[in-house]
Amino acid sequence: MEKKTVVRLLLATFFTLTTTATGSTAQQKPTTLPEKFAIPTPPDKKSNLERFFGTIEKVNDPAKTVDIKGKVKQKEKTLTFCIDVKTKITRAKTELKMANLKPGMYVLVEYEEEGDRLIATAIKVAAPKK
Repeated sequence: MEKKTVVRLLLATFFTLTTTATGSTAQQKPTTLPEKFAIPTPPDKKSNLERFFGTIEKVNDPAKTVDIKGKVKQKEKTLTFCIDVKTKITRAKTELKMANLKPGMYVLVEYEEEGDRLIATAIKVAAPKK
């Protein structure tokens, strides 16, 4: 038998035995806690993050901005993203600094719009091709 088939057979046997030993879950009534013991769940944060793929055109270290050229609805466009202390810059799970960003690097930027500014929350640099 193939390894996948053996694993599936073992999982099916395990679930059959545990369901038989504990009883069917369909017969159990759901338990609810009294309201005073209920754990409050935080409201879902609506994420306003957007993504932009492109190539770094210019890095302005004193202004803490990066110009990235990419396509928006099939049209070439250059967007300027602000970088702050919360911006996480990574390449293949390795954290980088703004000084490591160079023109020509292909990046994915996750950003939020704050007024007329685009604030980068994450910049993911494409791993170098081998």
